[in-house]
Amino acid sequence: MTQKSITPFLWFDTQAEEAAKFYCSIFEDSHVDSVGDLVVAFTLRGQKFLALNGGKQDFHFDESISFYVDCDTQEEVDRFWSLLTADGGEPNRCGWLRDKFGVSWQIIPNALPELMNDEDEEKSKRVFEAMMAMSKIDIAELERAYRGEA
Repeated sequence: MTQKSITPFLWFDTQAEEAAKFYCSIFEDSHVDSVGDLVVAFTLRGQKFLALNGGKQDFHFDESISFYVDCDTQEEVDRFWSLLTADGGEPNRCGWLRDKFGVSWQIIPNALPELMNDEDEEKSKRVFEAMMAMSKIDIAELERAYRGEA
């Protein structure tokens, strides 16, 4: 049996190629695969995407679908956050943001789920409460909350 894939398909008004190039400029190991009048194919970190120039419709991106970007370091969090909120993107709470095209992203350090899933419920609760007060996630602040220093 052949393995099938699932490909995210994004509807833009007219900016499919611009969005694909923007995303590929941010994430390493990414590239635009093909550009047509209506559909642009691109790959981000090995994940294939399709983007449609669908014209102005009543379809808009919202937070019910987001792309989760796991980060090893604060530098990665800061870099992705800065690039994805540039030129009209909007920060949100708890590591979420909306880019200039309206697509929602979660920029999450690997430390967050590790600290929040600790067996010690008090530590986990402190980390959760610290995260709830953040826009961009701050790993050092999470670690202080985990240790009870915040």
